[in-house]
Amino acid sequence: MTTNARRIGWLIGILVIAAGAALGTWLLARTRATTPPPAGQAMGDMKDMPGMAGMKMPTSGSGAVQLSAAQIQQFGITFGTAERRPLTGEVRATGVVAVDETRVVEIAPRFGGFVERVNADFTGRQVRRGEQLVELYSPEVLSTLQELIVASRVARETRSPVPGVTTSDTDLVAAARDRLRLLGVDDATIDATLASGIAPRTVPITAPIAGVITEKRVVRGQSVSAGQALYTIADLSALWVNVDVREADAGAVRIGTGADVEVAAMPGGTLKGTVTYVQPLMRTETRTVTARITVANAGARLKPGMFATVLLRTGGREALVVPNAAVVRTGDRAIVFVDMGGGELMPHDVRTGTTVGDFTEILSGLGAGDRVVTSAQFLLDSESNLGEVMRSMLGQGSAAAQDMGNMPGMEPKRP
Repeated sequence: MTTNARRIGWLIGILVIAAGAALGTWLLARTRATTPPPAGQAMGDMKDMPGMAGMKMPTSGSGAVQLSAAQIQQFGITFGTAERRPLTGEVRATGVVAVDETRVVEIAPRFGGFVERVNADFTGRQVRRGEQLVELYSPEVLSTLQELIVASRVARETRSPVPGVTTSDTDLVAAARDRLRLLGVDDATIDATLASGIAPRTVPITAPIAGVITEKRVVRGQSVSAGQALYTIADLSALWVNVDVREADAGAVRIGTGADVEVAAMPGGTLKGTVTYVQPLMRTETRTVTARITVANAGARLKPGMFATVLLRTGGREALVVPNAAVVRTGDRAIVFVDMGGGELMPHDVRTGTTVGDFTEILSGLGAGDRVVTSAQFLLDSESNLGEVMRSMLGQGSAAAQDMGNMPGMEPKRP
């Protein structure tokens, strides 16, 4: 036999074997299609169906999964409880320490004159309340003090003999005193002038508050005019921390919200503060809202300009919540598996709200006291989806077999 003849014989044999295999496959598929599975048979009980060992797949459209106690332990399934509890969350943000603007004053004389002496002579100097900052020579104040002295002497010499009746000279003393007060001369200087009968050459300008000189604009020999700012003093016993809060967290931060402030200069130390102001406008460039926190600055540990890390404690309302691990998010859905009893775990579609700390708010889909799965949800979800897919495939297979049986010449043989 030639080589070509042998090749033709092998080819014919292969074609015969392939045709026989195809015919056998068609006959087997026809037999299975015309023989539906027994009613009520569970997916997990069918020998040819894949799935977790011993796990019964759902037989209805609920997607529930049936597990035994041993399987629950084997798969590491844990449970939690849906409960109502206060939503006390935390918002972490960064901020900058700043001077409290309500504790800042400017020192400006109400009269013109010349600087004779500068006592507070550098920026950053601590000053006490009532401490003399600068001494000014003012012709206007000096002449008014001399008028006060003259009016006082005249009043003593022409005192009225009738008790309780004042003379016009006494009124002149009161008028001169009032003019000096309006010019900013303190009562101590006025009383000392009346007691000594000598008008001082210079008038001191004192600090109205205790604090730190943040700006100094005066030198010795300088000519100053009425209303000219000489010093800016800031009380640093309390400071502001301006915090930038993200748009997503802006609704949770309100006036009165507590805050913990940390700065790099105090590692491990925390200062307590309170939100005293929330900016009504949002910065469009950064999509943030500025919240102002007032913090006591005992010992001057905080310095304006420092960067701070702030933990805002928000919340306070009560809501139905579950542990974050209980919620399975599948893109457009949120699912929680609920223990229905007897080892049956059923997925529930839920509508979630805010997530605060370790808990997620549930707006609908669950009730208080429901026992929910907090681990292995993705395993359960995949098994539930597998059961739905297999049930759909069986339904399609039965429909296809019925259609095939209705075709001419394809009726099943009857005994």
